[in-house]
Amino acid sequence: MTTETTPAEPPTGPSGRGRERRRLLRELLLVAGLFTVYKAGRMLSTGRTEEAFRNAARIWDAERTLHLPGEGAVQRLLLHGDTLIQTANTYYAGVHFPATALFLVWLYVRRPGHYLWTRRVLAVLTGAALALHLAFPLAPPRMLRAAGLVDTGQVYGPTVYRAAPATDTLANQFAAMPSLHFGWALMLALGMIAATRSRWRSLWLLHPLVTLLVVVGTANHYWLDALVAAVLLGAALLLVPRPVAGGSRVVAASSPGVTPVTVLQGAAASQSAPPGAGSGEAAFPDAVTTSGAGLPGPRRDRAESAVAGAGSRR
Repeated sequence: MTTETTPAEPPTGPSGRGRERRRLLRELLLVAGLFTVYKAGRMLSTGRTEEAFRNAARIWDAERTLHLPGEGAVQRLLLHGDTLIQTANTYYAGVHFPATALFLVWLYVRRPGHYLWTRRVLAVLTGAALALHLAFPLAPPRMLRAAGLVDTGQVYGPTVYRAAPATDTLANQFAAMPSLHFGWALMLALGMIAATRSRWRSLWLLHPLVTLLVVVGTANHYWLDALVAAVLLGAALLLVPRPVAGGSRVVAASSPGVTPVTVLQGAAASQSAPPGAGSGEAAFPDAVTTSGAGLPGPRRDRAESAVAGAGSRR
């Protein structure tokens, strides 16, 4: 009796490629649609200037009451040289969206199960952030006179905002609470840690750490903006189930003469199947083996016994 392992392969025929293209197009339209709704929704609170500055004063006073470090301490470190502050401004302006987009593309291609989980978490986080933007307009610390901070984007460049918020038709500068720069960066790090097995994967946490220092040091956000983003992300992670953990199960033969098979599931499976495939879109069978090879000792013994029994009945 021979044994073999047959890896699951994506469909390569015309119908399979057509389904894959439709799935990709659906994901692109969904993500683009969600982002468009978010950007349009943010603009609904652009005219609430007085309320935004009142809330800014409240946040500033709350941070002092909580004895949080002043945002100025971080900014003073960045202002030691023009190159350093311009690098921070560039990071703020140019890393946020491209890094998140590349992260989602990589997950879609390499870790489909984790892609679905991440997309859902980001959707919940961003939806909650939009609701808070509308309910609590907030002027950033660079606009608050009491903070005594420099608008580093306007002074040193580059910047993504116009000098007068009322004339900025592309961005709502009063949507500081929460900081999605930090929230998305933290989810990127957590997603990469969950989806990879490298011993160095914890280094992904440097991205949200650098992002936090940048958004505070450039005076675009308060400490509390990042703290609220982390709380909202934590709530989203509790609401959205994670991909099924690694494991395997032996599927018994349903008729005489049929060899039982072992279906590998979980982390390895989520690396090969396209988003939306399989039950619940979370566990994706990756390979079928008739030998039980690769299983832990007791499971392997049971699988081999089942295979031997089936062979003796042939």
